[in-house]
Amino acid sequence: MSVPTDSNRHADKGGRGCGIFGYRRSRGRTGNRCRMTNPFDLTGRVALVTGSSRGIGLALARALGGAGAQVVLNARSAEALDDAAATLRDEGLTVDVRAADVTDAGAVTEMIESIETAIGPLDVLVNNAGMQDRAPVLEFPVDRFRALLELNLVAPFVVAQAAARPMAARGRGKIINIGSVQSELGRPTIVPYTASKGGLNLMTRGLCADLGPKGIQINTLAPGYFATELTQALVNDEEFSAWVAARTPAGRWGRVEELGGAVVFLASDASSFVNGQTLFVDGGMTAVV
Repeated sequence: MSVPTDSNRHADKGGRGCGIFGYRRSRGRTGNRCRMTNPFDLTGRVALVTGSSRGIGLALARALGGAGAQVVLNARSAEALDDAAATLRDEGLTVDVRAADVTDAGAVTEMIESIETAIGPLDVLVNNAGMQDRAPVLEFPVDRFRALLELNLVAPFVVAQAAARPMAARGRGKIINIGSVQSELGRPTIVPYTASKGGLNLMTRGLCADLGPKGIQINTLAPGYFATELTQALVNDEEFSAWVAARTPAGRWGRVEELGGAVVFLASDASSFVNGQTLFVDGGMTAVV
């Protein structure tokens, strides 16, 4: 039998907990009772997802909204955001939009301040905005390498820093960086992308060291190969799709909705003691050789 921690004992005295994760004490005619709660419930929380007008970002926003969060979509195109927001609202979700370029530090600060003032305290940040750029390494222009790093690595730091300031003041918050299997696996023509995602994994650990003591959990969600609008050309490439199927124990491309459970887990109280980790959702690709 486990021994309750001091914090659980305190929760019992206050009538707020039962010393068991996922349970709360409630009062009724029959006295105090332990009732099971849903640790994955995001009702009342505000979640910002960058790069969420389509693809994986939109799927992540849909999952968070479905778990009860008020979702804030972000992209550079206001028109694309409005279309995405209309789609989610038609599904019954609570959605706001903030058009901003996440590579612009000033615009990021204004976006976070606007969310905090007009919508409410930001509880969850999902750093999803990113790009891919392909070219043989001997021909890859340095300016394109720098542009990719600016969006894939520098921007997540800028947004995390801006979001973490009010989170730290409140003593709570969740930051989820969207990584990739390419942080662990190399392939030809994508050296800068691989470098950016590898750096993002280690940045997650560094942010954990700095922000964990302030009550913030920072983790990376790393997808494998998923079929989206941006990967449709590769999906249609029979040779490449055959490689994906053969390389992945699941034997297929991922479906974007299959990322939903992982992002809700990392955004919710269910992951309250998970920090600085990378969760691969890749059909087993990184587990095998």
